[in-house]
Amino acid sequence: MLNRWLENEPKETLVCAAVSAVALVLSLTGVGRKSLPVDIAWIAICLCGIPILVGAIKGVLLEHDIKADLLVSLALIASVATREYFAAGEVALIMQIGSLLEDYTSGKARAGIEKLLRIRPQTARVLRGGEAAEVPVEQVQVGDVLRVLAGETVPVDGTILEGETAIDQSVMTGESIPVDKVPGDAVRSGTLNQFGTFTMRADAVSADSSLQRMVRLAEEAEANKAPIVTAADRWATWLVVIALSCAVLTWIFTGQFLRAVTVLVVFCPCAFILATPTAVLAGIGNAAKYGIIVRSGDALERLARIRRVAFDKTGTLTCGKPQVTAAVSASARFSDADVLRIAALAEERSEHPLGKAICAACPRSDGAGAEGFRVVAGQGVSAVVEGAAVLVGKAEFMRAQGIDLGACPPAPDEGATVVYVAADGAAIGLIALRDTLRPDAKATVEALRAEGITPMLLTGDNAQAAAAIASEAGISEVHADVLPEDKMRIIRERAGGAEPVCMIGDGVNDALALTSADAGIAMGGIGSDIAVEAADAVLVSDELRRLPYLFRLMRKVMNKVRVNIIASLVINLTAVVLSALGVLSPVTGALWHNCGSVFVVVNAALLLRLKDD
Repeated sequence: MLNRWLENEPKETLVCAAVSAVALVLSLTGVGRKSLPVDIAWIAICLCGIPILVGAIKGVLLEHDIKADLLVSLALIASVATREYFAAGEVALIMQIGSLLEDYTSGKARAGIEKLLRIRPQTARVLRGGEAAEVPVEQVQVGDVLRVLAGETVPVDGTILEGETAIDQSVMTGESIPVDKVPGDAVRSGTLNQFGTFTMRADAVSADSSLQRMVRLAEEAEANKAPIVTAADRWATWLVVIALSCAVLTWIFTGQFLRAVTVLVVFCPCAFILATPTAVLAGIGNAAKYGIIVRSGDALERLARIRRVAFDKTGTLTCGKPQVTAAVSASARFSDADVLRIAALAEERSEHPLGKAICAACPRSDGAGAEGFRVVAGQGVSAVVEGAAVLVGKAEFMRAQGIDLGACPPAPDEGATVVYVAADGAAIGLIALRDTLRPDAKATVEALRAEGITPMLLTGDNAQAAAAIASEAGISEVHADVLPEDKMRIIRERAGGAEPVCMIGDGVNDALALTSADAGIAMGGIGSDIAVEAADAVLVSDELRRLPYLFRLMRKVMNKVRVNIIASLVINLTAVVLSALGVLSPVTGALWHNCGSVFVVVNAALLLRLKDD
């Protein structure tokens, strides 16, 4: 408990500040002045002042660093020495209020790396002597043969030996549509086996897997992030030198030690210390009204400097799920609607994401159903629909069944995934599916350009799908087929330069880029927990249209910080002159320099009135 108090832990500091505020009010009104042996302001001096003194001593002796705490400590000691207890308590209280505001706006520590570790597979089924033995994933060796069941996560990087399936790679690459895998294809640790059982050869041990590599890279990126430094701490050395010089000169020229103490009290950078956290708190509060969570003051400061944004595709610019964009008939006997209806009936019992999307596009409205349903893993399905033998699947599946696709027209939707439909041995049409652009994506990109921010697209999806979405959204710079580490590399090449870059994503595969960028924004509604924890800000309701306002608001917050700093300097300078002339005593000086603190708080509070039009 004692250590938590001395270390300025938020809960203890809040209690001490509340008790101290009451004590100072009583001291100012003279309550208990005659009946108590000491001034009641000593409560504030002890509760709020001692942690400041301890921090200043540690900074000088152990860290060899001069912070604003040192100047405050000097003012405290000087005030107590001259029996100006109210002034000492008031200075200590304001300092602790500033500390509380900084703690409040700093946000909770990121837990993204821990969540990456949490989704890492813990066990693997190793085939030894014809039997499957479940062992810790750390015991898997290169060359071991593993069995992966439907719904399980691939334990290590490897190659499929037997079985066909569809792998959900969105966690690693951001691809919205599962990728069909056959013997000889590579699979990655952390990806999800959607259906079917397959055996694989381990090509890497757990420590060298793709997911573990992401953990290491995330740790490195997180370690390179520097915390925000307040203006008062940044200039603390000069403030101490100037304050002591002014106090000594005042004492020399006036011969009055009390005036020198008053100079130290009014020079105390209380408003200076409040300048940053009050504006940051107001900015974060305003953003929260519009469903935007900014995690810390440091994050806000970096978001204000952004001049380039990198969008992930799947789940960020797009809705994140495949949808039917067109159904085209290739037979005079069937309309476009018939093709979709027949395919939906055939796919009714399918668990493949494409089959589900087809069913969603054409819900059943009658009692008809399919018979003899059969799945060919990674290829397609067959069923008897309304007395006809129906096939729905990839072009390779159709050709393997002897279906001629020559009569089918090209897909009308560029960048779409195409599923063919056949009935009684003849192709009757095709269905195009793809992840669709969010309704507000194009307008958001245009608004960002108007704010002077350049957009770009980073995606693990194929180049054709990426180009189609980028063209629709109005983005010219596109990087497709990129792995998580490639995203991070591209972001790192641009981060810290003349155009600070912000990554906007939603998946585990975006976590590295989010932490490597100058700032990161996650989609909170559909985004993974890891992406949310790795980001500096979160769009809780996934409204991209809020992005332009977010960047505009962050810039206004930083402008408020600058105005607050300048105003606090002017007020402090005026107080120093009046103190040196003897106009202000330590008590009236403390009250005067409170004017700076009040101005800073009120000016920052005006940010709460800003609106997103």
